[in-house]
Amino acid sequence: MTRALTQRQAELLTRLEALFLTEGFGHLTLDDIAGRLHCSKSTLYALAGSKEQLAVRVVGRYFKGAAERIEKRIVGLADVRKRIGSYLAGAAEELSKASAAFIADVSDFPPTRATYERNARAAAERIKAFIQDGVQTHVFREVHAALFAEMAGLLIESIQTGVLTKRAGVSDAEAFTALGELLLDGLQRTGASPKE
Repeated sequence: MTRALTQRQAELLTRLEALFLTEGFGHLTLDDIAGRLHCSKSTLYALAGSKEQLAVRVVGRYFKGAAERIEKRIVGLADVRKRIGSYLAGAAEELSKASAAFIADVSDFPPTRATYERNARAAAERIKAFIQDGVQTHVFREVHAALFAEMAGLLIESIQTGVLTKRAGVSDAEAFTALGELLLDGLQRTGASPKE
């Protein structure tokens, strides 16, 4: 069972997340972190037993918070097209908070990369559910929802790692907007108007 955080620990994690998102964490020592946050190393050890465990905790916290904020954006959106667009816009907004150094450090450290990959898989599952809903309600044409979702998941991962945005010379937000357009245009029913 996880102990509840004290208010001071919660505030410290918030500041630590902001530091990592801005600068990454690979180059920082525990001494660096303690100095930057004006706390003792023992205070950091109360949060995690090592710098690596601290990184895992902070990265997990970031992705969990991002997922919760994205889900809040889509609550009450009945139109599946708007749900997909808002979900991807939320992902772009959340990712814009992370520096290239943070994304590189997350990718380079296997335990944080695993968290990152779980997040990308969860996003693909959400998109799959949206697609299935759109197909069942005749908003979208009949498609292989799992295949579309996996392709979207690979594109999301490519955006998150910076590979796609670097190759295309676009921002994360532009890439997520294009992904939304690609999905929605590719799923659009042609010919007859959608059934009610």
